[in-house]
Amino acid sequence: MQRVWITGYRAYELGVFSEKEPKFLVLQYALKKLITQAVEDGTTWLITGGQMGIEQWAAQVGMTLKSDYPELQVAMMTPFTHFGSKWKPDNQAKLAALLSQVDFQASVSNHDYSSPQQLRNYQEFMLTHTDGAILVYDVDNEGKSRYDYNAIVNWQDQHDYPLQLIDFDQLQEFSYEFAEISNKGFNSN
Repeated sequence: MQRVWITGYRAYELGVFSEKEPKFLVLQYALKKLITQAVEDGTTWLITGGQMGIEQWAAQVGMTLKSDYPELQVAMMTPFTHFGSKWKPDNQAKLAALLSQVDFQASVSNHDYSSPQQLRNYQEFMLTHTDGAILVYDVDNEGKSRYDYNAIVNWQDQHDYPLQLIDFDQLQEFSYEFAEISNKGFNSN
């Protein structure tokens, strides 16, 4: 998979409201491992959206990995123009900063939000412009990502489109790894 769509839960769905929280650090660790593995398996484009949560965090991680993997390109696609304009100012600023740092950014629709069809068009764009997806989503714990999950599963009926689904059990495994690594680092001082 050269072009990977990475998406998943929104920050509030995971109960992460600060980048200082332990959950955030575990998610960063998990995303770094997932993206590193994808790049080592041949991914050259990490393509994500602008939602607060997995999408923005994946873009941040992708940008930090560029020093070790200069072939990695990071793209952020938003579903419509002025995406995030109704967010709190600090969240708008975070999105604007990320959009200015990535290798490519654009909106799928050249109009402001007007209907759910724009979101379906966004999903179709992502599916037709990527070779597979990494989705941080647990089917037993619904969130807004269920729409992306359903779109991917339906797409798979007609297309060869690998999906790496990261559920809460796998996130728990990442948290154990992260704790073990953190404890080793703490104990070695």
